[in-house]
Amino acid sequence: MRPRAACAAPTRCAPDRRPGPRRPLAAALLAVLLATAGCTGQPAPTAATRPGPAAETATSGIDALFLAMMVAHTEQTLDIVKLGLDRTTDTEIRTLIAAVRATETDELATMRGWLREAGPSAAAAAERHDHSGHSDAAAGLARLRAAPPGEADRVLLDVLGAHQRTAAELARAQVQAGTSARVRDLAGRIERSRSAEVALLAKLRAR
Repeated sequence: MRPRAACAAPTRCAPDRRPGPRRPLAAALLAVLLATAGCTGQPAPTAATRPGPAAETATSGIDALFLAMMVAHTEQTLDIVKLGLDRTTDTEIRTLIAAVRATETDELATMRGWLREAGPSAAAAAERHDHSGHSDAAAGLARLRAAPPGEADRVLLDVLGAHQRTAAELARAQVQAGTSARVRDLAGRIERSRSAEVALLAKLRAR
């Protein structure tokens, strides 16, 4: 069985032919999430089938794994944005990535807090998953540092676009397989915001 994340819109159901190393990150999370959930082929639990209010904030190993991976991913986003603000002078790009920095700084604080609340066992379960090799952030940062001034904007848009697309895929996988209502809600908001950012970055790239 090859688990797949649910498509949020019909256009997302088309095969993804984009090259690059970002795919293993979302694929790894989705595989772990669905395997942990049993990969039974049944849809993710709905609000109607969930336990009472205590389950709304309870953080399972699945949720902790997503939070740990998204914390690492968000830290990398902030590294890219910081360097981007140093490299670009384009007003529109600076406005967008400054908004990304503000949003993701707040989200990072929230996710770190929820991981602390989850307790040592959930956090330890998440940390046992090997995140190494899943991210293309280091290569993207290297590209951005090495880009000549005339190419810095284009490279930034490419690097950040690929990185945010991965975040959207991770979040979509969590919406499908997560158990905590609040973590799934955050994942849904992340999926929507990152997808919107990817579209804006592509629009800027096409100017």
